[in-house]
Amino acid sequence: MGESERREFDLSGKVAVVTGASRGIGATIARAFSAHGATVVLVSRKAEALGEVAAAIEGAGGRALPVACNTGNPDEIATLFETVRSELGGTDILVNNAATNPHFGPAAEAPSWALDKTVDVNLKGYFVCCQHAAASMMERGGGSIVNVSSIAALSPPPGQVIYAMTKAAVIALTRGLARELGPHGIRVNAIAPGLVETDFSRVLLETEPIRQQIVGHTPLGRWGQPEEIVGAALYLASDLASFTTGTVLVVDGGLTI
Repeated sequence: MGESERREFDLSGKVAVVTGASRGIGATIARAFSAHGATVVLVSRKAEALGEVAAAIEGAGGRALPVACNTGNPDEIATLFETVRSELGGTDILVNNAATNPHFGPAAEAPSWALDKTVDVNLKGYFVCCQHAAASMMERGGGSIVNVSSIAALSPPPGQVIYAMTKAAVIALTRGLARELGPHGIRVNAIAPGLVETDFSRVLLETEPIRQQIVGHTPLGRWGQPEEIVGAALYLASDLASFTTGTVLVVDGGLTI
């Protein structure tokens, strides 16, 4: 890697807020951003788990600020970004990654609480985080928002209609904000992962017919690992993507080809 590439991937001096950072894809992205110089704000409902991720980052020489926050609650999101402003000066990068999927089964049987919770976390939470982050980024002259969607948004699987519709809305949110925020130097992009081995996807991996069907239709013949989403996130957050906005980067082993 040449000197110019190292500079472009360098996130030194940047403050990156990563939601859902206590485990899986979020924790992996946070560690990678830290390794490339960013100060990372770790966000999740689980304070103890955040502390463990923060300790690992700081043990490797990075800087992390863990903030317990339920991103399904707009008031808690407002407090989160006030904390980031007071402690670190503002936000340069936002990775909206926190998600929930409490109902796995026929949409006709979904209880109303499951619909409300999924929309609150997967869509309203993303929107409100984008509002606060964008306000800070405007003050700082620009920034990058990366929304984690899903290939479920592109091809909704049975039993995941509510989850899929929120993730499809995330793509619309991404493209709409890209148009609105581009003049302010703020890029907004999305990642659509396929089946990635995390606690969140455990029900899919442990349901053999579903696992076999997905893997059987994936050209690479396997599921992914959280580390394999990092490259997309790092690219979209960094200066290498300085002319990229409103895009959806699919990382799924070829499943949606």
